[in-house]
Amino acid sequence: MVRGAARQRLPRTGPVSRTTGLAEKPLRRRRSRTEFALKETMSTGGGEDDIPQGERKTVTDFCYLLDKSKQLFNGLRDLPQYGQKQWQSYFGRTFDVYTKLWKFQQQHRQVLDNRYGLKRWQIGEIASKIGQLYYHYYLRTSETSYLNEAFSFYSAIRQRSYYSQVNKEDRSGHASVLPELVVKKLRYYARFIVVCLLLNKMDVVKDLVKELSDEIEDYTHRFNTEDQVEWNLVLQEVAAFIEADPVMVLNDDNTLVILSNRLSETGAPLLEQGMIVGQLTLADALIIGNCNNQVKFSELTIDMFRMLQALEREPMNLASQMNKPGLQETAEKPARRENPHKYLLYKPTFSQLYTFLAASFKELPANSVLLIYLSATGVFPSGPYDFGGVLTNSNRDVINGDAIHKRNQSYKEMHCLHPGDLYPFTRKPMFIIVDSSNSVAYKNFTNLFGQPLVCLLSPTTYPKALQDQSQRGSLFTFFLNNPLMAFLFVSGLSSTRRGLWDKCHDYLRKINRDIAQLLTHSRSIDQAFLQFFGDEFLRLLLTRFIFCSATMRMHKIFRQETRNYPESYPQLPRDETVENPHLQKHILELASMLDVRNVFLETTLDDY
Repeated sequence: MVRGAARQRLPRTGPVSRTTGLAEKPLRRRRSRTEFALKETMSTGGGEDDIPQGERKTVTDFCYLLDKSKQLFNGLRDLPQYGQKQWQSYFGRTFDVYTKLWKFQQQHRQVLDNRYGLKRWQIGEIASKIGQLYYHYYLRTSETSYLNEAFSFYSAIRQRSYYSQVNKEDRSGHASVLPELVVKKLRYYARFIVVCLLLNKMDVVKDLVKELSDEIEDYTHRFNTEDQVEWNLVLQEVAAFIEADPVMVLNDDNTLVILSNRLSETGAPLLEQGMIVGQLTLADALIIGNCNNQVKFSELTIDMFRMLQALEREPMNLASQMNKPGLQETAEKPARRENPHKYLLYKPTFSQLYTFLAASFKELPANSVLLIYLSATGVFPSGPYDFGGVLTNSNRDVINGDAIHKRNQSYKEMHCLHPGDLYPFTRKPMFIIVDSSNSVAYKNFTNLFGQPLVCLLSPTTYPKALQDQSQRGSLFTFFLNNPLMAFLFVSGLSSTRRGLWDKCHDYLRKINRDIAQLLTHSRSIDQAFLQFFGDEFLRLLLTRFIFCSATMRMHKIFRQETRNYPESYPQLPRDETVENPHLQKHILELASMLDVRNVFLETTLDDY
């Protein structure tokens, strides 16, 4: 969350669909306001009687569309944050009005300049609103293609310098309006940065951060504002977010290689002939972040950001012609959903989490899977019957990173998601990932309804050297997002060359293919794993989980300090998966390619 300064939020949920061509009804109650604006704006262009009727109508129509667009845009915040149907018609109407408004100002720019006094920052504000619509469309549908649309509008604002005159705007003669216009510009930068982060356009992000820093400095120097600290916090948060990855991949000229961690066509291991797997499809995901002191920007922790990307395909442009910003009328939704729908919940309360969970459960299609990702501080048992769980937000004070609860120890913690809280929802296929200091609580899960159910659980403790890096994200989630970079990190490497990276990445694909064979050929594996293996996203998560677990089990520091490794429910057959000799040889070969074989044990078979 860009704090109170920018008011930029990653909403705690997603959905928004595009519906065009909906009929618009006149806003009669707004007519007096439009007429007032018409008289005010035309007063500088000569007497009203001297204005041709056609030009008068042009300004009237523009004022009406502008008024209507603002009304509809402001109404978006009242839409329900959960559910995938209630918002569609309203969102479609908003898109339709902004389409008309944008085209109208393009077609009648000269008249609006002369008779209305249209300023460049006002054009920029319309483009910014359209960019926000596309961004929220992405959040509500999880279709990454619409991020490119948002980027297109935000880029046009910057390239055409729509906000360049804001700092000099004095035509109105009202000094009080100046800070408000500058804040609009700062918020635009904050929103643009979020979109660029999600698209991995890190070079653009760095340029935007520098520009935003200069704008904030100018803003605070010119105006005696109370939000200077909050805007500086925005800069600190995004700087920490950019630097969260602990390993750099460098080109030969030492420039940084920008890596994407979304699913590519060759990302997940292919299903080979003879592999018998289920036909379930990942349709919905709840990504929940409630870790204290973790790098974040907007309402998105680094763990949430990494898991979000692990559940998305590479985005594609919706339209090939992007010469001028404008809503693409020919763009249509793909015939099938490319990505699972996602809710992003940053520090939700228990009631909020349960509301979104129930909404996802209710709308889950047949033969589909609900994924729950929990990145949260552990809540530990208060009695012999209670295994504890993970923390939900109680809005109470946090001291030294841990909530201090003064309460009767005979009661269970209210602000905690216990494994039993999820039991009612296991009536449908469920895939759970818990990254927490008390993830082991979910090892005691019970499958009451016989539906496919898998829990992937993080280590509860890490070696001291790795604990110091916890603010930059969890190592477990890092492996699920970018297993090769995580492997380099635990091997003590902070950088590598592009050529070696590509070579290792090709070898890791071979490891993933072999892990897929180990799973599907196992005679003792629980069938729940195979039920989920038909979905590309879940297949990739499962193979990365096994690679992560095998790597940690062979790592000398993990053996010496913690002996704490990823677990799962149901348990995987160790000798056929995470401690399979064939897989261990692969890990040692990968370590040899990176010249870090000394970090790993030659075998773990004699260790039990």
